[in-house]
Amino acid sequence: MVSEVVPIPSRVESLAKSGIQVIPKEYVRPQEELNGIGNIFEDEKKDEGPQVPMINLKEIDSEDKEIREKCHQELKKAAVEWGVMHLVNHGMSDELIDRVKVAGGTFFDLPVEEKEKYANDQASGNVQGYGSKLANSACGQLEWEDYFFHCVFPEDKRDLAIWPKTPADYIPATSEYAKQIRNLATKIFAVLSIGLGLEEGRLEKEVGGMEDLLLQMKINYYPKCPQPELALGVEAHTDVSALTFILHNMVPGLQLFYEGKWVTAKCVPNSIIMHIGDTIEILSNGKYKSILHRGVVNKEKVRISWAIFCEPPKERIMLKPLPETVTEAEPSQFPPRTFAQHMAHKLFKKDDNDAAAEQKVFKKDDQDSAAVHKASEKDNRDIAAEHIVLKEDKQDSAVEQKAFKKVDQDVVAERKVLKEDEQDAVAELKVFKKVDQDVVDERKVLKEDEQDAVAQLKVFKKDDQDVVTEHKVLKDVPAKESK
Repeated sequence: MVSEVVPIPSRVESLAKSGIQVIPKEYVRPQEELNGIGNIFEDEKKDEGPQVPMINLKEIDSEDKEIREKCHQELKKAAVEWGVMHLVNHGMSDELIDRVKVAGGTFFDLPVEEKEKYANDQASGNVQGYGSKLANSACGQLEWEDYFFHCVFPEDKRDLAIWPKTPADYIPATSEYAKQIRNLATKIFAVLSIGLGLEEGRLEKEVGGMEDLLLQMKINYYPKCPQPELALGVEAHTDVSALTFILHNMVPGLQLFYEGKWVTAKCVPNSIIMHIGDTIEILSNGKYKSILHRGVVNKEKVRISWAIFCEPPKERIMLKPLPETVTEAEPSQFPPRTFAQHMAHKLFKKDDNDAAAEQKVFKKDDQDSAAVHKASEKDNRDIAAEHIVLKEDKQDSAVEQKAFKKVDQDVVAERKVLKEDEQDAVAELKVFKKVDQDVVDERKVLKEDEQDAVAQLKVFKKDDQDVVTEHKVLKDVPAKESK
C-alpha cells in the first residue's frame, strides 16, 4: 500500500500551528550552519563575552563640540569594529514605535487566508507583499519565517495598494515611522562621512540622496518552532543595503558573527538596532564593517522584527571605494559595480571551481580542528561561518535561474548553428569523398590504358623484330641466286 504524500503548507505559520513535533526535512539546516545554536533565552541573559555596542544618540547634534564629537567617535568605533549597534535616545517616540509594532502584529494575527490577499508572486519577480522564503538559499533549504515586504519611502515610490488595510493605523503609523527613519539615516550618514574625513553630506549623496535612496520595510514573522536547534529563521548573511534599522518585539533571536563566534544580541528596551550594510562597507573601502548575522528561532514565543533597508538606486550609481579611502597602503578592495550587480554578485559570485577549492581548504581545517578537541572549538566555529558564507554565495536562487535562462537559450541557439555547420561539413566531406573516388576511378582507367599501351608497344617491338628478320632474309636471297 502506498502512503499518501501530505503536502507541506505554503506558510510557516500554518505549518507551526498544525501540531507537528518534527519539522520537515526542507527546514533542517546543514550541520555546519547550526554551530552556536542553544537556548536563545539563556544566551541573551549572559553578560560575559563580547556584547553589541550601545550608542546614545542624545548628543549627536549637540552644540558643544566636545560632547558632539564624543558621540560621533563612539558611533564610528562601533561601525569600524562591529558594524552593528543598539541606538538609544534616537529621537523617535515610544508611542510611534508602539503603533508600528501593534500595526504589524495585528496584521500577522489575521487568519492566513486573509493575509493571502496580499500575497506576492516571487516567480514573476514581484517580491512586494506577503510571502515566505522560497528554496533558493545557499543550501537549498527553507527558512522558518513568513514576511511582509514593501517600499515605504520616498512616498512617490510607494504602492499603497499592496499595503495592509487592516488595521486602519497600519498606513499612517508605518508612513510616519519611515519618514523619521529617513531623517535619522541622514544624521548617521553625516557622522560616518565625517569619520572618513569627508564632508558630512558626502555618503548620503553617494547612495542617492533624499530623492533616490529607497527605504524597503520587511516585517519578519518567526513562528514557534518544535525543533529550533535544527532550523534558522534567516540564514547567515550580510545586508546589501547602506544602512538597516531594526525594531523587534523583545524576543531574542538576532546573532552576530564576531571574532570567530556567534554573539546573541540583547533585547534593549526602546532601542533600534542598526546595521552597516555592504554599500557603506564598499564606499568606505572596508573601514566600516558589514557584519555576518542570522536569525534563530525558539519553541516558546513568536518573534517579530521590523527591518528597514536603506538602499541606493539599482542602476544609476556605481558602487566603489571613494577615492579618499584609497591609498597605496590601502588599495581598493572592491571592483566597481552597480547596486543591482552587487546583489547578483552576492548570489553567484563564486564558480564551482572556487567553491571546490575552498571546500578542500575548509575540509582540511575541519580535520585539523577535530584533532585538537576543546581548544580548537573556536576554529571550528570560524570554519562553520566560512562554510556559511561560501554556501550563501552558491547559486540556487530564482534570480540566478532567470539570469542564466537567456544564456541557456543562447547556448541552445549556438549549438543549433554548430550542428548545422557540422551537417554542412559532413555534406561537403561526402562531395570531397566522391571526388576522391572519381580520381581513383580515373587513375584506374589511366593505369589500364597505360597497360594497353605497354602491350601494344610490345606488339610493335615484335613487329619491328619480324621486319628486321624479314629484311635479313630478303637480303640473303640475291646472294644465293648469284651463285
